Amino acid sequence: MKPKIITGDLLDQKVDVIVNAWNRNLIPWWLLLPQGVSGAIKKKSGVAPFCELRKYRTLALGQAVLTGAGRLPLKGIIHVAGIGHLWMPSEESVRLATRNALIVAKNAGYHSIAFPLIGAGTGGMKREKVLELMTQEIETAPYDGEVTIVVYDRQRGYRDRDAPYGAPLPHH
Repeated sequence: MKPKIITGDLLDQKVDVIVNAWNRNLIPWWLLLPQGVSGAIKKKSGVAPFCELRKYRTLALGQAVLTGAGRLPLKGIIHVAGIGHLWMPSEESVRLATRNALIVAKNAGYHSIAFPLIGAGTGGMKREKVLELMTQEIETAPYDGEVTIVVYDRQRGYRDRDAPYGAPLPHH
């Protein structure tokens, strides 16, 4: 399946579930002061999804786990560990996080999912590379629902220092 690629805000998507590009839970969330996607989710959802996330303890690289959505009008949030110990993504971690998020969505019966660019924010991987890796994984996944990749629109969203996806991507 080919994903829909749009520019916008992940939290504005009308989908069953969104993906939170998270870390491995090595440091408690309340010490991290989540930024970018995680910070926006926390601001709109409240802390409940992050408290629920702690029950999973340390996540394996690429692991995906499901929590409630807090105050967001969604069925859930899938948190993925897309960056390693040194806050760096790899091709493998981006692929695994994408694949595993789709498996969680399929197993939960969700028909639509929206992703941010995993590893392009705090992780610093080039957006074009992340988009290529994620698109390849989505196109070969056994998930038959609607998949949207949301490239963050800096003009409409979070403060600049929290905006991981500032400039537009080339047209696909």
